[in-house]
Amino acid sequence: MPRVCHFTGKKTSFGKQITHRGKAKYLGGVGTKITGLSNRKFKPNIQTVRAVVDGQVRQVDVALGAAADQRLAAVDPPCADDLAAAGLARDQPKGDRLGHLTSRGRR
Repeated sequence: MPRVCHFTGKKTSFGKQITHRGKAKYLGGVGTKITGLSNRKFKPNIQTVRAVVDGQVRQVDVALGAAADQRLAAVDPPCADDLAAAGLARDQPKGDRLGHLTSRGRR
């Protein structure tokens, strides 16, 4: 499964790690030199959360940076109104609420 945010589309990006040696000039040295370049990955903090998507409670992969910025109101656990609207209210028997899911929680 790709490491991509469902809402923002954030995904793994690539770059370089630069290795330096030497003492900076402002500290009295002769300056720093680049001694190596190596490839690296920048991975977003993708977590699986429960969100209301198109009126249904689903597990989606979300970049938590987007959730912290409060750009996504649907990241919070669904409230009782959302569960009732999605037909997943607590007053129903568990078999009726989860009848469409398999034992592993997937369709």
